[in-house]
Amino acid sequence: MTPAAPAQVDPIGTLLAARTTANARFFAEEAGRLARLCHRMAERFSRGGRLIAVGASAADRSDVRHVAVEFVHPVIVGKRALPAIGLGVPEQLALLADPGDIVIAFGAGPRVAAAVAAARSRGCLTMAFAPVGAEWELHPPAPDPFVAQELAETAYHVLWELVHVFFEHRGLLEGRTARPVHDAGASSFLYPFLGESETDLTAVLADVERSILAKAAEIGELRTQTLEEGRPVLRAAAAVLRTRLDAGGTVLALGNGGSATDAMDAVADLREPPPMPSRRRWPARRALDLTEDSAIITAIANDVGTEAIFARQVIAYGGPGDALMALSTSGNSTNIIAALAEARRRGLATIALVGYDGGRVAADGLADHVLITRSEHIPRIQEAQASAWHVLRELIEAAP
Repeated sequence: MTPAAPAQVDPIGTLLAARTTANARFFAEEAGRLARLCHRMAERFSRGGRLIAVGASAADRSDVRHVAVEFVHPVIVGKRALPAIGLGVPEQLALLADPGDIVIAFGAGPRVAAAVAAARSRGCLTMAFAPVGAEWELHPPAPDPFVAQELAETAYHVLWELVHVFFEHRGLLEGRTARPVHDAGASSFLYPFLGESETDLTAVLADVERSILAKAAEIGELRTQTLEEGRPVLRAAAAVLRTRLDAGGTVLALGNGGSATDAMDAVADLREPPPMPSRRRWPARRALDLTEDSAIITAIANDVGTEAIFARQVIAYGGPGDALMALSTSGNSTNIIAALAEARRRGLATIALVGYDGGRVAADGLADHVLITRSEHIPRIQEAQASAWHVLRELIEAAP
C-alpha cells in the first residue's frame, strides 16, 4: 500500500490562528490599562498638550505617521481634531517636546530609548510598545513583528477612539470643572458611558474597558472574514508578485490618509524585511511608496488636481513588469481609481485592498486582484488590511 501523502499545512490558517490568539490575550491583559491611559491622555489634551509620535525604522515610521493623522484628522463624525506630530527622527523630540505633551514611541533601540528618556525628563507622559523606559509600556505577546505591529495599531486606534469619551466628562479631568451630564441620545447604545455621572471615574473606566474588549473582538472577527474569504485572492496575488519581483519588477504602493501609512508599511516590509528566528531571512524587494514625496504630490495636486497625484507617478515609474498595490477603506477614491486605470493601461499587475462592499474598485473590476474587508468602521478596516498585507508578504516568500 502506498503511504498517504502528508497533510498540507495551510499557511493562511496558521497565520490567522496566531493573530487570533495574540489579539485575545493582549487585549484581555491590557484593556484596563488602556482605559486608564485614555483618561490620562485626555487630561493632557484638555490642558493644551500634544501627542508626539517617534520611531526610527522605516516600518516604525509608518505607525508614527498613522497615529498622527488619526488624531489630527478624525474620520469619525463628531470627533474633535487633536494636535499630533509625527517625527521620523527621534532626536528631534528634544527640540519640540513640551512638559504637557504625550509621547508615543514605536520600536526599540538606543535612539528611541534616548528620546523617551528626554521626554520623561521634561515631564511628558510617555508610552511605548517595547521596553524603552516609558511610563506606560504595552508589550504585544507576539514574537512575530508583523503580529506585534497589528496589535499596536489596534491599541493606538482604540486610544484615539476612546480618549474622546473623557472630554464629555469634564469633572473627571484634573483641573477641570464639571458640567451637565451629556445626553447620548440615539448614540447611547454605542457609548452608554456618555451618560454616566461626572464624579464616578471608576464606572466610566469600566465602561471604556468593556468598549475596548468589544473593539478587540470586532477586529478579531473582521480579520477572520478578510483572510478566510480572501484566501484565493491572497494566493493569486502572492504568486503574481513573486513572479514579478523575482524578475526584477517593482511594487508601487499607494493610499490616502491612514491608508497612505499602510502603503508606507508595505514598502518598508518589502525593502527591509524584519528578521524572525523561525523563518529564513527574506530578500529585500524592490518597492516604491507613491505617498512619500510631498513635493511631487503637492505639485501635481496644485497644477493638475488631486485625482492625478498617483496616476502621474504611475506614468513616471511604472512598467509592464511591475505591480501596483492600492489600499483604500472605501474603494471609491478617485485618485486610487485613476492610478489603477493608468497601471492597467501600462501592463502593471494590480492589487487592491478595499473596505465597505469594495466600492467601485470591486464593482467595476478595476484591479486584477481585489481583497474586500466587509466593514464600514474605518479603524477596523485598516487593522484587518494590515493583517492581510502581512499575510500576503509571507505568501510572497512562500511561493515556489
